Parts: sequence; C-alpha cells; structure tokens
Amino acid sequence: MINRRSMLKATASGAALMGASPLFARRAFAHVDDIANGLLPAGTVEESVLEALPGKKPLIKRAYRPPNYETPTGYFNEAYTPNDAFFVRYHLSEIPEVDAATWQLKVGGDAATKPIAIDFEQLKRDFKPVEFAAVCQCSGNRRGLSQPHVAGVEWGYGAMGNARWKGVPLKDILDKAGVGKSAIEVSFHGADGPPMASTPRFQKSLPLWKAMDENTIVAYEMNGKPLPHWNGFPARLIVAGWTGTYWMKHLVELNVISQPFKSFWINTAYRIPTGKFPVIDRFLTQEAPGSTPITEMVVNSLITNVKPNETVKAGRPMAVRGVAWDAGYGIALVEVSTDGGKSWRDATLGADLGRFAWRQWEHRFTPSKGAHVIMAKATSKTGASQVFDLIWNGAGYHNNVVQRLPIVAA
Repeated sequence: MINRRSMLKATASGAALMGASPLFARRAFAHVDDIANGLLPAGTVEESVLEALPGKKPLIKRAYRPPNYETPTGYFNEAYTPNDAFFVRYHLSEIPEVDAATWQLKVGGDAATKPIAIDFEQLKRDFKPVEFAAVCQCSGNRRGLSQPHVAGVEWGYGAMGNARWKGVPLKDILDKAGVGKSAIEVSFHGADGPPMASTPRFQKSLPLWKAMDENTIVAYEMNGKPLPHWNGFPARLIVAGWTGTYWMKHLVELNVISQPFKSFWINTAYRIPTGKFPVIDRFLTQEAPGSTPITEMVVNSLITNVKPNETVKAGRPMAVRGVAWDAGYGIALVEVSTDGGKSWRDATLGADLGRFAWRQWEHRFTPSKGAHVIMAKATSKTGASQVFDLIWNGAGYHNNVVQRLPIVAA
C-alpha cells in the first residue's frame, strides 16, 4: 500500500527536482488559482501547492490522504491530457500497489450464470480490444467555486482530462460470465481500501443497460501506454459520458445482481436533486424521493489560454482558445463574447476526436485599448447550454457556469 511516509518522500523528491521551495511552488501555479477569479475558499488557496507524485508532473495538491491532485489548466491546451499530468482522485487512503502478474478480475453475483476469473494476460489476449477518446471528469469538478461554499474536495477547474482509452467492452466480459434474466445492475469495486474497518469501501453499481453499452469498457491503456499507477493500473472501468465516480480504478470485482445495490457511495453520496439538471440518462433502480444518482456530465467549456487580469497588446490580433464537452451527444456550438456578454460570435470548432472527447475551439479578435471581459458558452446537440447562474446543490456537482475572464488591452 502507498502510505503517508512514501507520499511525503515522493513529494519531497518532486520538489527537489523542481528546485522549489514552498514559496516558489505557490508562485509557480498562482495563475491557476487566479483563473477562478477569487472564488476558491481562502484556505484552499493557501494550502494549494505543486507536488509531484511518483510518475507525475507537479500537480495542484488538494489533499494528500487520500491523494487528490488537480491538473494545471495549461495542459488543457493539448488535445489529449498527458498521462503524467492527468488529475488524481481517490476516496480512500489505502492505495494499492497492484502487480499485473497476480491481478485477477472476478466476475460473479447472484444473476451471473457462469462466474469467472480473468487474469491480466487473458484480458488482453482473449477479448477484442476497442479504443476511443473520452473526457474523465470528477463529479465535483469546480466545487470550490460554489457560492456559498460546500463541503468536499475544493476543486478548481482541473479535476478532469481527455485521453484515449484502450480496453475490452464490459459487455464481452459479462457475456462470458453469463447474464441471467433477473439481472438489473452490475456492482463493482477496486483494490483500494479504507483506513478503518468502519469506513465504507468504495463500491458502486451501474444499471445493466449502461454496463452492457459498447462505450463502457475495462481499460488497460491510456494514451497508448499502460495505465499510470495513480489512474488505476492495471485495469479500470471507463463509463464514457458519465462522471468519474463510476470510473473505478484498480478494478478487481464485478457482480451481476438482481436487486438494487446498497452502498454508501451510491445510496447516500453522489446524488443530485431530481429534475434539477437537464440530464437524459437516469439510474432508475437507484432513484429515491427527491434525489437520484448523478449520471452523465452536463455540457461545459473552459477557456484554456487566457489568464484573468492578463495584459494584452491593444490593436494586435489575439486568439482565445478552449475546450468544450458534454455527455457524448456532441458539441453543436461554442459562442465567445469579448465584451462581457453584450455580443456573441461563433468560435471555430477544432477536430472531432470522438463523441465522448472534448472539442477544441478558437476565436480570434483584435482588442481595442481598455478593459474587456472574455466569456465562452457551449451548446450541445440536444439544445442544452451552459448556465450564467449556478444551479446550486449541496454537493457542488455539475458546475457549468459560463466563465468571466477580465483582461486589459494596453
């Protein structure tokens, strides 16, 4: 297991490689916190430092036990987020060091007709692989921007990334284990563990129809390389279009079940008020009066190459760039305003990397002398658009408020 001592040792090594004192580390990513326009809680800004976990570039530390590290937004100028800069999210502090040579995926449950166990070589050898790009985004991305503030990891904009994932359709694995007629859900858990026996293990489930979807896979590669340790080595679940809470890391067990799964992490946590967000996919077997499990991502965008309060050259053309994404329905339009929302222009969309990937975009304009406020608003092919006012909820989920980035042209 990864423990506190090894974490601190790795952090110290990363700082040494940077030649960084704590003060330098804070200055090194001050612009990342500034992009939140002062909305992050003061304590979060004070405690945020750049730290390098083993195998990772320096990321923004939000917590070290369990490890929660945010990607600096500068990396989002790339089509695919580099593996060593991809964000890290754990719920439990006992992080496994899994050996691929001894790893097994057990598949059973009361509605599985032929329970099986698959080792890593069988996973890669006996099933036809697929590969596609998809955004992985923590359900609470931008939670730190909630007003009033809410409990939880106070993420800024960087609890997400876009990568190419290669693996085996979960459907093919379940078919081999036999899916009985009584099946309604598939539950799963990983090898990470709780610090105390009383802490609930991180266990989740999916409705059977989503588990059998062709875009739900057990992945073993990320951007053409084996999964990084901190992103689920040797195999993790990819649930394309849905928030990261279902993307189980270090996957070790699947169960095909005939009753709604009971777990703190689905019955109590990761729930949103029913009907408050424009989502299409619903997890009906886990709905309760007034609340429903969070499922698909809402449409969103991020400006990636402009810093708030940046000074630019008046009269010189400049490009505003960013990314936009949704749950896989497709980005229809990105509009950009350079006057604080008084007028809007269509941005030019970049290459389509796949329905679950983010879409890069660009808008060029020539700023006149004085103050400007840059904004970007994405609209999906379902007609859903980003909002101007936060849809507040107590867990800080689904923050897709249009950014307002002030700049000065001089």
